[in-house]
Amino acid sequence: MQPMKRAIAPLCVCLAIIVLTSDVVAQHDPHRNATQAIATGNFKKAEKELEKADHDDPETRFVRMMSSLKQGDVALAEQHAQAALDAGLPFGRLAAGPRELLQPLYETDTYQRAAPAQPKLRLLHGPMVGAVTDRRASFWVRTTTGAEVRIKIDNRTSDAVETAAETDFTAVVTVDGLAPATRYDYQVLIDGEAVEAERTRFSTFPRPGAPGKFSVAFGGGAGYVPMWEHMWDTIGATNPIALLMLGDNVYIDQPEHMLCQHYCYYRRQARPEWRRLTASTSTFAIYDDHDFGTNDCVPGPAIESPPWKRSVWNTFRQNWVNPSYGGGRQQPGCWFDFTIGDVHFIMLDGRYYRDRQGGSMLGPVQKAWLFETLKNSTATFKVLASPVPWTAGVKPGSKDPWDGFPEEREEIFSFVETHNIEGLFLIAADRHRTDLRTTERPNGYDLYEFESSRLTNRHTHGVIKTPGLIWGYNKTCSFGLMRFDTTKDDPNVTFECITIDGDVTHRFQLPVSALKKP
Repeated sequence: MQPMKRAIAPLCVCLAIIVLTSDVVAQHDPHRNATQAIATGNFKKAEKELEKADHDDPETRFVRMMSSLKQGDVALAEQHAQAALDAGLPFGRLAAGPRELLQPLYETDTYQRAAPAQPKLRLLHGPMVGAVTDRRASFWVRTTTGAEVRIKIDNRTSDAVETAAETDFTAVVTVDGLAPATRYDYQVLIDGEAVEAERTRFSTFPRPGAPGKFSVAFGGGAGYVPMWEHMWDTIGATNPIALLMLGDNVYIDQPEHMLCQHYCYYRRQARPEWRRLTASTSTFAIYDDHDFGTNDCVPGPAIESPPWKRSVWNTFRQNWVNPSYGGGRQQPGCWFDFTIGDVHFIMLDGRYYRDRQGGSMLGPVQKAWLFETLKNSTATFKVLASPVPWTAGVKPGSKDPWDGFPEEREEIFSFVETHNIEGLFLIAADRHRTDLRTTERPNGYDLYEFESSRLTNRHTHGVIKTPGLIWGYNKTCSFGLMRFDTTKDDPNVTFECITIDGDVTHRFQLPVSALKKP
């Protein structure tokens, strides 16, 4: 189903391009910024950005290598590649690419000498487990070359899936016939041989509708800062059954050039901390402005305009393992839903169809899907996830959160009340802190919103004291943890704000009885 055509083609409103604010500078890094400049052929700007970085950092050497390759100087690129390896760059970073740019490097003596010393380098990125249910699980990987990938669980081996250049050497392998609420170990087989990977174990979800106890971690704002990459180990230590990435999962801000898209994804996916967490925790992801378009972008309602939309969507799909992606190829997006026991998670796409003129963040197709999904949900708790905050006034003067679409927000909230949908609360990302807030509803129950979006970002947003603020935290990186216990007579969820060092700064218990009309 196609959205309504408009006479005037929408423009992507990208404030980061118009005004280079301190917020935008503070939350990014010189290596990413230099890669953006390399992608557009602005090599002087790239070098200026790299002057801000540590000259001896292997990442600096890697980016200088890309700059040299883009300019056709393979000999200089080879020198930078060798220097990067000598400084500790994992060889897999070179093997991953971006391959189209690095192709001339692969013919050099430096690469040819180093490659034979990596005979076991068959798995570049992953495994990432996701799309878990009570009976199945899917596993995402990226291989070094085209290969046949299988997953082995106990005595069960999946069908093979081939990786190839057309899918950026990624594959998603699904295993069916599992038992509910069961812990499994698994192996990744590439061309029939088991490969080494850390923490290859996961838990299937409880049966749909079954009461249970489990925790789910979430957050956004995951700018690449090496000293804070241990956040992923901190999250893993809480043993969540699932991880929700709510946007700005990597900071790209360059939708028209795949070089920057690939660089940002590969850099994160190569981190051992990230790999350990996602190998053992079912991971679900939606995007926001910085990993879809550019800062505060409003791309408009059309599917193919701006023309970069679909390519960004394809790249997103190649780097995650969601159960579905919007309406598929006919109606691209990142919305989907899933259940864990008697908790229903509804994940929204706040960017692809964002339309200021039409007054809609979701677009008509996604909104119809949302209403049907809400109306049919029988879960004890319904968790409605947005990449941007719902609560009024959390970003004063900005129309980027739901404040920019107040009529549609009210339409959603009124729908919940009109159809007597109980047990619903809101989660969101975008603001670089962790908050818990409520919105009073005269015709229904108060709507609680748990917001967290400073997983690994440098930049911090102040806590805005809106009506209904319960608490807010912004002193260091943090994430949100939801501990569900639906076995009680009055099922509850406990919200926790946890720092990168594992300290619980705030805790709040919400019983489902509070999420009903008075």
